[in-house]
Amino acid sequence: MTDEESIKSAIDTIIGNEGRIDVLINNAGYGSYGAIEDVEISEAKMQFEVNLFGLARLVQLVLPHMRKQKPGRIINISSMGGRLTSYFGGWYHATKYALEAFSDALRMEVTDFGIDVSLIEPGGIKTDWGIIAADKLANSAKGGAYEKEALKTAEGMKKQYSGNMLSNPIVITKAISKAVNSNRPKARYLIGFMAKPLVFLHTILPARVFDKIMKSASK
Repeated sequence: MTDEESIKSAIDTIIGNEGRIDVLINNAGYGSYGAIEDVEISEAKMQFEVNLFGLARLVQLVLPHMRKQKPGRIINISSMGGRLTSYFGGWYHATKYALEAFSDALRMEVTDFGIDVSLIEPGGIKTDWGIIAADKLANSAKGGAYEKEALKTAEGMKKQYSGNMLSNPIVITKAISKAVNSNRPKARYLIGFMAKPLVFLHTILPARVFDKIMKSASK
């Protein structure tokens, strides 16, 4: 996702073999967790390169083909974390909030060409994503002012992602299938463990009250 030549080669190969691209699903991404003060700016930039700019470059390369053939679907995998923020997830959430705005703007731009843009916004999904994010959080905090709280949060994340409460990844594939096959796809598909309740609470509660809930839940 950060290699321009690799991205171009992938698009050229598909067009060469198939002559068209009907659907683009942008699913690559990772969570670089850590206190904003602790995470190196180079790592923060890499988070944006993978979660936003690589995705945006794929969109730029695919759009001319979709415009030419008229119909097309672009499906961006965001997160409920594009609508609310968790403890120590500042840089990750910044990329997902940006992806939400990017997708909304893109949808307005391409609708006249018969191209639909949808966001998939998963809640907690049973994958290794949380384990990787927890490790990054613990490593970034070593010896720093946030170490005690970060280690508690990292352990909480590992416990959660090692348990059985989170949603099976199949909920994402089902949402993608709906976005691909629907005659009128939704702009957003909010799915998975705690996604709808947390977004609702984020909407109705005062910001500081919601902050306390998220900090408490993360430990």
